[in-house]
Amino acid sequence: MRKRIWQYRKRRKSNIKNRIDIDFRPREANERKEFGHFEADTVISSRESSSALLVIADRKTRLTKIRKLTRKTSSQASSQIIFALNEYNVSQLHSITYDNGTEFCGHEFVNEKLQTKSYFCKAYHAWEKGTVENINGLIRRFFPKKTNFDTITEKEIQFMENWINNRPMKVLQFKTPFECYLEATVPLTC
Repeated sequence: MRKRIWQYRKRRKSNIKNRIDIDFRPREANERKEFGHFEADTVISSRESSSALLVIADRKTRLTKIRKLTRKTSSQASSQIIFALNEYNVSQLHSITYDNGTEFCGHEFVNEKLQTKSYFCKAYHAWEKGTVENINGLIRRFFPKKTNFDTITEKEIQFMENWINNRPMKVLQFKTPFECYLEATVPLTC
């Protein structure tokens, strides 16, 4: 009896040091109870380009930050994550969930700078970070699969980010991510 092709494939061991599995992510993040639990992913460009888009989305409010990477390296991804999330108070940031891409090998540096914790999805389980995957689908409306990200301007990226953050979502009871962010972070004065 012949073996099927998939039986010959070796399991690739993750080369991300000190990675913590998503099973250990706090309950507040899983249940979307508080602001500050983020998911990060990259949207890759066409084959001619080495550029990519880094997408960071909050699990509760769906507030999204999008940054352009000229190369999909761990140092560039780490610095852009820090730059994107630096505008928030450190006490608001709790965790970031990644996939197993090599661009997220610098997660410990991000944790040190932002005082967060990192969690990683299981291999080939992209649905475990469904918030950012949904946002990636919205991004593909603007930039289809064969788009060369080298030609995209920062102005276009900012327009797309503003459109996503000001778009009412059914899952948010038809509020926008920006409205939900304000409700989640601004203390009520009575």
